[in-house]
Order: sequence, then C-alpha cells, then structure tokens
Amino acid sequence: MSLLEVITKASAAIPTLSDQEFNYPIVLNPDPIFANLKFETDDLKAENHVKKVTGWEISEIDLELIKLGQKFSKRLRKKLKDTNSFDKVAFLQMLTSYLENFGEKVGISLGLNKREKGYACMVVEKLGILMARDVKGLVLESCIVLEVWDVLGVLIVNGLVEHTCTSNLINKLINKCKSDLIVLCVKHLPDLQAYDLMCILKYFLLMPDDGYKSLVSLREDWESQALLAIEKASGEGVSTKDRSLAKEAALLVMVAHDGFSVSELCLHYLFATPNLDEVIFSACVSKLNGEEINALIQYLGKWLRKYERFPQVGPCPKASSVLGLTVCDWIPTLETVVKCLGVVVDEHFSSLVLHSEYHELRSLEGVVSSLAAEARLCGALANLTETLRIEPQVILPSYD
Repeated sequence: MSLLEVITKASAAIPTLSDQEFNYPIVLNPDPIFANLKFETDDLKAENHVKKVTGWEISEIDLELIKLGQKFSKRLRKKLKDTNSFDKVAFLQMLTSYLENFGEKVGISLGLNKREKGYACMVVEKLGILMARDVKGLVLESCIVLEVWDVLGVLIVNGLVEHTCTSNLINKLINKCKSDLIVLCVKHLPDLQAYDLMCILKYFLLMPDDGYKSLVSLREDWESQALLAIEKASGEGVSTKDRSLAKEAALLVMVAHDGFSVSELCLHYLFATPNLDEVIFSACVSKLNGEEINALIQYLGKWLRKYERFPQVGPCPKASSVLGLTVCDWIPTLETVVKCLGVVVDEHFSSLVLHSEYHELRSLEGVVSSLAAEARLCGALANLTETLRIEPQVILPSYD
C-alpha cells in the first residue's frame, strides 16, 4: 500500500467532529493531554499503519477558560447590536471583569488599584495576551465602535491586533481621523500590507483638519525628545564614552524636528519603517494624485536640503537604548530619501517633466548634484583608504 493510500484511508476513517468537540479547537495546556494519549490497538499486523489514539480529554481548567471566553464573546456580540444601551463604561466593566476572572483562574495576581486612572488599560496590557483570537477581534471592534481609543492603543502597542484585522483597522482609523493611532500602527504592526501603507501615505501627505487634533501628544513627544537630546549633548547624565554619541544623536534629532510640520513628523515613521521597501513604495507612489505628489516632493526636498547642510548627520542606532532618544529609531536616512525620490521620478516622469507646477523638483537639481559630487568624493577617498590599508608593507632587510 502506498503512502498516499495509507493517508487517504486513515483520513476516511476519522469520524466527523461533533459540535462539542468543535467548540474547543484550541488547547491552552496540551502537556497533560499528550501524556494520557494511548494507541487504540498495539496490533503490529494491522493493515492500517496509521493508528488512532484514545484518552483525549481537556483539563478542567482549560475547559473553564474556553467557556469563559465563549460566554464573554456571546454577551459582547449581543451588546454591540444595540450601542444605544451599551456605552464605553459598560464595555470597560465587561472587559476588565472578564480578564480579571481569566487571571484568577490561571493564577495571575494583578496587584492594581481599580480606582486608579487607566485601570482598564493596565489590565489589558498585563492580561491581553491571554485573550483568544476571536475575543481579541471582538474587543478591537468594540473599541472602534465605542471609541475607546486608549484601550485600542494598548492593543496596538502590545501586538494584540491580528493580521486579519489590520486593513479594516487602518481604514476605520483614517475615517475617524485618529492620526496618533495610525502612527502607532506604523510603529508596532509588523505586517502592514502595500494597500495599508498607501492609504497611510495619502492620509499624511494631505491630512484633513480633523487629523491634527489627535497629534498634540506626538508633537509634545518630539519636543521632549529634542530637549532630552540637548541635555544629553551637554553631558548631563552621560558617561565620557557616550558623549560623542550624545552629540551625534542631538544633531540628528534637531535635523528631524526643526522645519517639519506635525504631519511630516508622522511621515518620518512611515519612511523609517521596515515595512516600506522600494517595491512597496513604488506601488504606493503610482496611486498618488498630482497634489499628493507635490506634497511628497516637498517633504523629500526638505530632507535633501537638511542632509546637504549637515553632511555629518547619520543614523544613531544606539541612541535609543543608551540615551533614551527613541525617535532616533524613526528618522529616515539619506539613502532612503534618495531612493524614494528616485522612485517618484521613475513613476511620474512624464507628469514631472510636462507640468510646471512641480517647480520644487527643479529646485532640487542643485542639491542633488551637490550630494552626488560629495558622494563621489567620499567614494574615491574610501577606495584610496582601502587600497592603502591592504597595500603590503615593505619589509626592510635585517642586518643582524
């Protein structure tokens, strides 16, 4: 009997799952179950070499946790059908109660004050990872419908947004003009697709007026980081060996902060994310209209002029961990800026050449030429240095 025939026969012999079995597709603690499994028969001469096992039994605690999640999902789904009688306060009470019960059953003590402001966010941060996939999706939907933005932010930051919910989440946040949460998505969701990135790019290039309301905290964060960079550059609280790094990081933060609008600060995150490679960016740029292209060229032009004026500026990957300057991880490099501008020119060459309104691109010609000349010089010096480094040393004769 061939292997395919053995597998086919074994599959046909497996009975259809009953409704009760199908309700528990996820086993939270499989170790005790596997230990109790036994072969139904030990007959080595049996024609079917794929043996059925017996002893499958879900532990009592796992069964209670699954039923707890099912009960919560059923109740929350019913509540969402009538949001007139179901508000933010009621939802938070339901959610925290569910997570508290879950934590008690698995032996996790929160040690939090229920009267403390932001209690629900702290509970979700500590116990949200225990929620099943369907529960997380339902909680995400509830946060959007009821506009529970603080809890939604915790879900995003802690990686509790499932891949299947990503595009739907981005679209709804754009419709709600929640710019701060969109930035969190760019920073913390690792699987943003090309369509999601295109929507985000178009949104930040021409942000609606309502989109600026939620960016106060982002602007304040950048300002606090800029002040921290100044303190570190002055040597306050910095060891001697890290002072050079502090000065480089302070210059980088200054270049990224000064002269950029708050919507352009949001673009920094998008252009620094590893989700946005050259291929995906090309697909995004091809969908931009004339006004969006013009805004993008102006943004990239600011960066080129900054890098021309401060050629010593470069990435500071250690600044975040050593100095606490987290924004240094989200600043586009010169290489990224040049590549992106090249993609824009490639995708819209005819429009850029034929339409006079793209005067910004023509004004960048001198900047690009200057950067190119500097790059050629640096390349030549690097080649010369490498040649001198590997040149074999002259061995003088010994007169011993």
